Amino acid sequence: AVQLNYGYGLDECRRAVDMIEADALILHLNALQAAVQSGGNSNFKGLLGKIEQVCRALPVPVIAKEVSWGIDERTARRLAEAGVSAIDVAGAGGTSWSEVERHRAPSERLANIAATFLEWGIPTVESILMVRRGAPQLPIIASGGLRDGLDAAKCLALGATLSSMASPYLKAASVSADAVRERIGETSDELRIAMFCISARTLADLHGTTLLQPIVRGVAGP
Repeated sequence: AVQLNYGYGLDECRRAVDMIEADALILHLNALQAAVQSGGNSNFKGLLGKIEQVCRALPVPVIAKEVSWGIDERTARRLAEAGVSAIDVAGAGGTSWSEVERHRAPSERLANIAATFLEWGIPTVESILMVRRGAPQLPIIASGGLRDGLDAAKCLALGATLSSMASPYLKAASVSADAVRERIGETSDELRIAMFCISARTLADLHGTTLLQPIVRGVAGP
């Protein structure tokens, strides 16, 4: 999204959507990454107003997405007021882009600064709850540290509309396309089994259930 402050505007957004006949446009919010990145675009001033303009002008939904650190209640409320159609929390617990920048840093000074923020961010579980309070009408995409279908089920129980994960499929992709398909099938089966065990007939039946208890591991932790 910060590119809207660096020469990109409505025309570029429209062109991007038209070029691939996209069903939606996702604007990512990466303040910490930009701040610790060498030469990062860190001018976020007035960005919310530009996001609102994009939401009003585009014929497709606009989704706001964090990249490693979650979205809080106040930010969710302001994004909803700006007109975004959904929020991807992308909470702490998965890939840390400040850590990516630490490894990319051209100097020890920048690497040390990035390392300071290793534990920064709102965990995915907490961010789902915050966004649900701040923007109760918006669909929520849960991402950030999810590893399997049970994690997906727990996020849906907390109030997420969709669940998203990358790591399990990236690992499978290093093996083969068939391995990716197999892992997707496993994730689907895990979700179905979780639903079966709590008598949830539909994904909507997962919302608000207290039958999926947290465990002390990653996204499913307390």
